[in-house]
Amino acid sequence: MSKTYTGSCLCQAVKFDINGEFEQFFLCHCQYCQKDTGSAHAANLFSSSASLVWRQGQGMITTFHLPGTRHVKSFCHICGSALPNLQMEGQLLAVPAGSLDEPLEVKPNAHLFGSSSAAWYKELAELPIFKTFPQ
Repeated sequence: MSKTYTGSCLCQAVKFDINGEFEQFFLCHCQYCQKDTGSAHAANLFSSSASLVWRQGQGMITTFHLPGTRHVKSFCHICGSALPNLQMEGQLLAVPAGSLDEPLEVKPNAHLFGSSSAAWYKELAELPIFKTFPQ
């Protein structure tokens, strides 16, 4: 039986379902992903067989394709949250891991574009971890 994942944007204007399984989960450190996430990497799930069903707010979605590249990002035009999109002429579904509403049971398969990693990323495992804001 196929799994159904639910997801949404931060402001809840956009909601969606993913029906099926993910084949790959990559953390991409390319400069494009650093720019569009504002962080060290993007965390995206990929499927060539799962289907995407928009439950709400499809008209609130903006999709940006960086000219001359394969880089595509869809996002809520109200809150800016990253959202799923179809790539490679609809053959590949890309889903930002953080857009899903339930915890993932899968772990990333690999880091991509490691040669582009932010210099400060390499030592993050050594930093203290707080449950909330530090006191």
